[in-house]
Amino acid sequence: MTTFTLPGFDLAKFIRETLAEDLGEGLPGGGRDVTSENVIPAEARFTGVMDSRDAIVVAGLPLAEAFFRQLDPECTIEALAHDGDKVPAGTDLMRIEGKARALLTAERSALNIVQHLSGIATLTQAYVTAMRGPGGNPACTLLDTRKTIPGLRFLEKYATRQGGAQNHRMGLWDAAMIKDNHVAVAGSVGEAVRRARDAGVVKIICEVDNLDQIEPALAAGASHLLLDNMDPATLAEAVAMVAGRVPTEASGGVNLDTIAAKAASGVDYISVGRLTQSAPAADIGLDFNPL
Repeated sequence: MTTFTLPGFDLAKFIRETLAEDLGEGLPGGGRDVTSENVIPAEARFTGVMDSRDAIVVAGLPLAEAFFRQLDPECTIEALAHDGDKVPAGTDLMRIEGKARALLTAERSALNIVQHLSGIATLTQAYVTAMRGPGGNPACTLLDTRKTIPGLRFLEKYATRQGGAQNHRMGLWDAAMIKDNHVAVAGSVGEAVRRARDAGVVKIICEVDNLDQIEPALAAGASHLLLDNMDPATLAEAVAMVAGRVPTEASGGVNLDTIAAKAASGVDYISVGRLTQSAPAADIGLDFNPL
């Protein structure tokens, strides 16, 4: 049996609640799979293979296994690929065998999570490849963001790691990130950073929209600068001004066509919200194989 743990993520609760949602537990007439219950004999067995119809970076297979085992603890599962693997279209990912009703009830939940997470991992690797390829910067690191689906942040950020990115903040608790609205309320970049510094915050990320904000942010104690919506030439000028005093990060206006030029400016990091916000699901299916 595959084990899957993420700090802060309750796998058992996630599996239970996802299946309960699909089964309609607590709703009038809910709490059952009407189709499998009435179409599939109680003693029927199911054997099948989960396969990818797309070329993907795999993510989420341990979660799929957990869904199947929740409803049939005695099912047999053989992993044919592993999270983080880059596989071509047509690759078999998992072979399962067990009680037909149980496995078909769990099928959609299992596929949904693998499709979603593999889609994120696949898009992430495409960004890493573009960022470090011709015209880019092999030393630049891709970051994800907090633009995640509520309730799925730990899993989506796990998927970006499988695709080659590094996690940015996990939430509001592990670093201060001073953005334009914080600056507007505080009165200035320098004042916002100073307040965070004086409160004892160690990691202070400060967003700057123009070059004039760089020195005030650094003087006040920013430990990381987020250079927002700057073109490559302006980014290069900002990097030269910072001169290695703190890490620099490009954000905003980043897509597969622009990321290489932004990376070539010399920034240490590039953050991309669409990794988790807009990744298309991978095409993955589960096909029955007769015993």
